[in-house]
Amino acid sequence: MAVTGDLLAWASERSGLPAEDLARKFPKLSEWVSGTTHPTLKQLERFAKTTHTPFGYLFLPEPPDEPLPVQDFRTRGGRAVQHASPDLLDTIYACEARQEWYRDFAVIYGEDEVEIVGSLTIDVDPAEAGARLRETLAYQVGSRGPSWSEAFRRLSEHAEDLGILVMVSGIVGSNTHRPLDPDEFGGFALVDRLAPVVFVNGADSKAAQIFTLAHELAHVWLGGSALDDADPTSIGTQAAEQWCNAVAGELLVPASSLTQRDLGALDSAELDAFAAEFRVSTLVVLRRLLDLGSIGRAFYWSRYEAERARLADLRLASSRGGGGNFYNTQPVRTSKRFTRALIADTLEGRTLYRDAFRMLGFKKEAAFEELARRMGVA
Repeated sequence: MAVTGDLLAWASERSGLPAEDLARKFPKLSEWVSGTTHPTLKQLERFAKTTHTPFGYLFLPEPPDEPLPVQDFRTRGGRAVQHASPDLLDTIYACEARQEWYRDFAVIYGEDEVEIVGSLTIDVDPAEAGARLRETLAYQVGSRGPSWSEAFRRLSEHAEDLGILVMVSGIVGSNTHRPLDPDEFGGFALVDRLAPVVFVNGADSKAAQIFTLAHELAHVWLGGSALDDADPTSIGTQAAEQWCNAVAGELLVPASSLTQRDLGALDSAELDAFAAEFRVSTLVVLRRLLDLGSIGRAFYWSRYEAERARLADLRLASSRGGGGNFYNTQPVRTSKRFTRALIADTLEGRTLYRDAFRMLGFKKEAAFEELARRMGVA
């Protein structure tokens, strides 16, 4: 079929797949791009599926503009990131669909607006803002549980109790063959008065997820949607990003808990002890100590690269684990608050099963019924 080479080249680049992999799957791809030969309809369908490109896009006269529906604060080497992968775009679109459904649900049932949305501005001192978030979220040091996973669960559930839909996943939908790349983004916030959404990239380490969640919650308090790296070591150029990083740092590692410490020789064991106490990464501890003037910039940078490399190795090791129990992970992927509401509304006949399956990311009615039972909705 006649498809312009520009569209095929655009779809290939947009996919983020290695050129050699695409060439191996589609040996005549270079000929299709040059126009010397043309793919069949079945070949085009397979190409669209492989590159995660909406099939209709391939018949447009020119590559479409795909603006992100959220302000993009991501940076690479101090510069803004120019493109979003299909995995990131599809994840944002799925979260937007869930948000739209929940907003309508909230209106029908007369739910109140979420009070904390937009209740702070960047003029508020980050130390004061971080303390306010920590108090509101009941996330005091010493009450975060015995592990990073438990600390993340508590922070997430406290946020959901406030009306925030927290969604955590390391894959696109339920497709285990489409892992999300934590180097592309850490998370995002879709702010809405009735249905604020925070998404955390679950492919990252649990310590990194905790900082990302804290950072995105700061965006919700600020009242602005955002897509970002949520990197505790990033200085950033945007005032909102600097503020959210500072607020997240204070929320997780209160200045009052560090300034009275005798740091002595801050070695790896002591850094690990601090990280374990606050349930954060050692990078967050280093950054807080630098910001509070407890260590110098030379010492900070001397430890930074080593810690970053060590944490990257830990993240790689943790990513090799299994996917866990479906009925435990599914509500986390789509927000427990959202999932309960959707299941109840479907069982009562107001939402079609097919729409519920689409938003939850699976197709089996038996799985839906078992999920409802386990969540205590049936």
